[in-house]
Amino acid sequence: MSKPRVRRATVAAATVVGLATAVSAGCGSDSDASSEGGVTTLTFAASTFGDPGRGPQLQEWIDEFNASQDEIRVEAASVPYPTFGQTVLTQMGGGEGPDLVRFDMPEFEAASDAGLIAPLDDLIDVDQYELLEQPDRFMVHDDVRHGIIFEASNYAMFYNADLIPEPPTTYEDFFATAQSLTSGDVFGLAFRQTEAEEAGVWQDIFNYVYGFGGAWSDGENLTINAPENLEGLQAYKDLYDANVIPRGADAATFRRMFAEGKVAMELNNGGYATHLRAESPDLNFSAAPIPFPVRSQGAILAPIVINEASEAKEEAATFIEWALQEENQVALQEILGASSVATATERSPESLQEMPFLTTFDELTESSLPQVVLGFEAQTPDIRKIVVQNVIAALQGEVDLQTALDDAQEQATELVG
Repeated sequence: MSKPRVRRATVAAATVVGLATAVSAGCGSDSDASSEGGVTTLTFAASTFGDPGRGPQLQEWIDEFNASQDEIRVEAASVPYPTFGQTVLTQMGGGEGPDLVRFDMPEFEAASDAGLIAPLDDLIDVDQYELLEQPDRFMVHDDVRHGIIFEASNYAMFYNADLIPEPPTTYEDFFATAQSLTSGDVFGLAFRQTEAEEAGVWQDIFNYVYGFGGAWSDGENLTINAPENLEGLQAYKDLYDANVIPRGADAATFRRMFAEGKVAMELNNGGYATHLRAESPDLNFSAAPIPFPVRSQGAILAPIVINEASEAKEEAATFIEWALQEENQVALQEILGASSVATATERSPESLQEMPFLTTFDELTESSLPQVVLGFEAQTPDIRKIVVQNVIAALQGEVDLQTALDDAQEQATELVG
């Protein structure tokens, strides 16, 4: 199913070209694919390969593909997350780069609008797979498929089960719980609230906006200062003003506090669950849906795509088709933990015993949305900057929240022209 979209290919192309000034060394003349001895070698780039927990398991998963093939081999390329988008988009903008890429949504949208991603409709017959409808619809642009979901990580409410035996189910209970558990060096809640963590603040406030029935756009026009957005962001500001969070603490700091039992609740995506289990095996935590009026929250969507410049598109499609097979989807989901994959899968009894809340994340898939501005996907980073700057100004008392959103609406509307 195609979603509403305003095409801005020229703007997106300019964004891609301007992301960096040089292409990383080591790329082939057209793509990273190579052929030797009848075997075509593909490069698959993903920041996840550098994850100390999941990276080695993903490599083993790829090794399974390589063992099943006589004429195709996939090599994993780990590019650090902070520079991933800049590096890979620059390569692709120069007609080079990896054959397969695991993108985050903003980079996926920019590359798609700029024509850097190969259409998949003639390469992969998706009708034979039971793709998850809600995340998958964002893979299709103007009735053309550009990606397949590699990972969909929904946002939920993590809570310390020693401090909170029963999780709150309404915003009022959420607020009261945060207040009652804040004492001394223990805080009821934590979220990002500094301009230095712009992308993280955007992820956090996304849940408040959509959880109160708001949206950043209607698909064609920006709606940053809509009444529902004001209501959601006022709830976010009220919590900030109530001093129930460790003000000024960055995400790394308050996540460590959560692991130490000094923060009771946090809104985060499913990837956080596997991190907590690995880093704090004795922590008694669980997860529940975010208790806001509307069941709608953010999701980290990560598509796998084929580089338009690749000379081995059919071989790359073979790998994606292998990944979509049921047993390989199940194996991938086991590696990713609380995230979903492209298709509907069944959790193993062992996984559910270790993390009973996994079904909570799975049930949120159909109500989760990628953290982009619909209709303005490729311009989301610029819009995000404007919104976050104005919201932070309101948090710090420099301006009232309504004025902050009005200013953000005016500035962002002028930006998108």
